[in-house]
Amino acid sequence: MTAHPAPHVLSHPGLAGGPVYLDYNATTPVDARMAEAMAAQLSDLFGNPSSSHLYGERPRAALRHAREQVAALIGARPHEIVFTASGSEADLLALRGAVLAAGRPRPHVITQATEHPAILQTCHALARLYGARVTVLPVGGDGLVDPAALAAALDDETVLVSVMAANNETGALQPLPDLAALAHARGAMLHCDAAQAVGKIAVDVEALGVDLLTVVGHKMYAPKGIAALFVREGVALEPVVYGGGQERGLRAGTENVALTAALGTAADLAARDLADGEPARLTALRDDLHKKLADGLPGRVHLNGPLQRRLPNTLNVSIDGVLGHELLAATPQLAASTGSACHSGTHTPSPVLTAMGLDADRALAAVRLSLGRWSTPADIETAATALIKAAV
Repeated sequence: MTAHPAPHVLSHPGLAGGPVYLDYNATTPVDARMAEAMAAQLSDLFGNPSSSHLYGERPRAALRHAREQVAALIGARPHEIVFTASGSEADLLALRGAVLAAGRPRPHVITQATEHPAILQTCHALARLYGARVTVLPVGGDGLVDPAALAAALDDETVLVSVMAANNETGALQPLPDLAALAHARGAMLHCDAAQAVGKIAVDVEALGVDLLTVVGHKMYAPKGIAALFVREGVALEPVVYGGGQERGLRAGTENVALTAALGTAADLAARDLADGEPARLTALRDDLHKKLADGLPGRVHLNGPLQRRLPNTLNVSIDGVLGHELLAATPQLAASTGSACHSGTHTPSPVLTAMGLDADRALAAVRLSLGRWSTPADIETAATALIKAAV
């Protein structure tokens, strides 16, 4: 394992001269190699991939290649990858698509309390618009779903279970293979929002047993505005956009080939990082940051989420005696979050931490420090020093 990122990713121009970036779970800086992948599609290769003439051939080939790259990263087959414009859209296609395709008068959907709003709000809409029954499972103090709770909630009308791979605030990794086996035993499908997991840890759709899985570009160094949904062969979904039949008829509209090329490149680079030991490098940096904080603020630093079963890049801690948003306001040399980016600035207890049973004081004290490709030991030293000084 190297002490620093590979030489070609030692720095990022967007981070130069700015605060130490510890908000990779909110979004990742766009890797310059994505721009290279996009450039030709934005200039010479302008054709419509659906066109049969020469100008459509190379964009069509680029689209096919990107599909192969994303599929390879998650152990899928290329024709099982459907490109969308965001993770939220991919989640909508999975949940609404499965519920409507089931054709049942009162379809049952199961999710869990710490899901991203893209899942929870879609479930609320399915209940309001289509009469779906929605069960929201609780989580334990570590943020994990108890498979026994899912087993008790499943019934003959359950169409879909949707449980995220990794939590965006705590990094908690859910027991997906166990949950998938339970769902399948009752004839239900399992969808997994893997926005935070893909690229950070090994994700294999066969090993997980999932039927649907969401991949998000801007969580893995591609630009915003591109995502994908793995749809296992044989799974029936109602389209999310109707029209010309693109993306297996599930998401009509002329494809954004430039962004799909970027997502494909991101998938290739993520596979390379995983093979080169990037998760271990980030784990070491994360744990060093945790130790420095605990040593500098003895007895005041409390980990939120599981100690072991979490993403290698994510540290969510509460520091006694200081509010999270006040701590970050006092450390302008850092860019981090008090929780999910979707809740920034609200200064109310995080719904994720509340669902885990944390009291309001501890939840309001929480800060999420998430690392990534350009994080270095020097960043960790700067962050720890600044946080300790502000919290004293």
